[in-house]
Amino acid sequence: MPYTCADCGQEHENWPALTYTSPKHYNDLSEEEKETKGWLEGDFCTITHENDIDRFIRVVMTIPVNDHCENLDYGLWVSVSEKTFHDYQEHYHDEQYETSYFGYVCNNLLGYEETLHVPSTVVTQIENRRPLVFPFEDFEHPLVKDFYHGISKEEAEKRIEEMIQLCS
Repeated sequence: MPYTCADCGQEHENWPALTYTSPKHYNDLSEEEKETKGWLEGDFCTITHENDIDRFIRVVMTIPVNDHCENLDYGLWVSVSEKTFHDYQEHYHDEQYETSYFGYVCNNLLGYEETLHVPSTVVTQIENRRPLVFPFEDFEHPLVKDFYHGISKEEAEKRIEEMIQLCS
């Protein structure tokens, strides 16, 4: 299924990752609020409230596709604690640092009605690759079911086509 990349304009053969450029919480801010409360740079995002700061990092979630040789990747955001945020920032360029954190999914992923706040384990990877996210297996949600049991090729292609249409 060839597709035309919205970023580079080139046609590609492999499936694209379904990516979100920022957490939903940031997207919901007005332009003025983004200027005064929000900070988004690369793989990090914060939103400053009167008495608190929300912190987010960019991660990857891979959904297996049962009847195909490729999997479906989502590039998404998770909210993390202050301690986790600072630890991840501190070790961001350390190519050998491996650890895991707790986080909540902070995007409504294409293919699901509501995925905000799905509890997950975030696992950093060596060589500065984005962390992987694994939803808690005992959390009742269609995303969790698909993550551990897979989806069909038809469903994956439908989601890719929907994302391409949204980005066009």
